[in-house]
Amino acid sequence: MSGPVAGVDEAGRGPLAGPVVAAAVILCDDGIAGLDDSKKLSASQRAELETQIRARCIVGVGMSEPGEIDRINILQATLAAMRRAVDALAVAPAHILVDGNRLPDWRHSAEAVVGGDALHPCISAASIIAKEVRDRMMLAAAKSHPHYGWERNKGYPTRAHLDALREHGPCTLHRRSFAPVAQSLLDL
Repeated sequence: MSGPVAGVDEAGRGPLAGPVVAAAVILCDDGIAGLDDSKKLSASQRAELETQIRARCIVGVGMSEPGEIDRINILQATLAAMRRAVDALAVAPAHILVDGNRLPDWRHSAEAVVGGDALHPCISAASIIAKEVRDRMMLAAAKSHPHYGWERNKGYPTRAHLDALREHGPCTLHRRSFAPVAQSLLDL
């Protein structure tokens, strides 16, 4: 196989609110020092690495919004976001490494790699980009929807978020097909 290899990963499958975001990254020839699974890095390390990745690598980002997640389910929405991320790359990859055990339907040569964000630097880079993009979106959304504590929980089902859902009900950014959100609608 000759040609560029893209790493693909997502952020935001488990939260109750916000989009699922996928990133695709084709690393620069000399690589990026310090890449790792985004969950193993501090916020400041991720921010610095994102800056380097965006400056030196080829990056594509795709997402699926809550309404789409509710219509087609989180797995299909994640796969759609991955397709969009690869389609957003300025260069077509010769091969794609996807973190996880499922692949989107696409024309590219690809393989799923469980734990790939800790094994392949291109997937680590995609993991960092996806998490940073999604976290920024949730921080911005927290300003418009201050009840839910998204500046702290990024939409994940923390006790504070669940309590706010029971008290205030869901907003347009909530995934209504997710059980805690659906239950909060019944409790209103």
